[in-house]
Amino acid sequence: MKRLIFIAMLLAAPVWAVQPDEVLQNPVLEERARELSKGLRCLVCRNESIDESNAALARDLRILVRDRLLAGDSDAEVIDFIVARYGEYVLLRPTATGSNWILWAAGPIMLLIAAGVGLVYIRGRSRAAASQEAGLTEDEQARLSEILKD
Repeated sequence: MKRLIFIAMLLAAPVWAVQPDEVLQNPVLEERARELSKGLRCLVCRNESIDESNAALARDLRILVRDRLLAGDSDAEVIDFIVARYGEYVLLRPTATGSNWILWAAGPIMLLIAAGVGLVYIRGRSRAAASQEAGLTEDEQARLSEILKD
């Protein structure tokens, strides 16, 4: 029985972030708030949603989301309001439009450039004539023999 309770507590750990005084009375609005909170980044914890974070700023953002929902905003209006206030960084899944398109495309473009540079280098190496190492001259061979005798 203790193991079952322990497992349930581990699975419910992200739920601990939302305080009872934040929960809305309307279950439909609360569910919308939870879904929106899962897509918003905690600005303190970085890669944690505000729904999972215990930071004070995450709590303020959760309350802000719920206030906007109570005011009658749609989900898109709530997200737009928060993005207008905190910037697109607050989204856990940023859009691939505008200046973000450059960031989304940079990885594949750099991979293609690196593959092209590597291909040119390998083809250049395979076309290069094998270098012939010249042997030692008689003077160099004599000097080497002298050094090795010592």
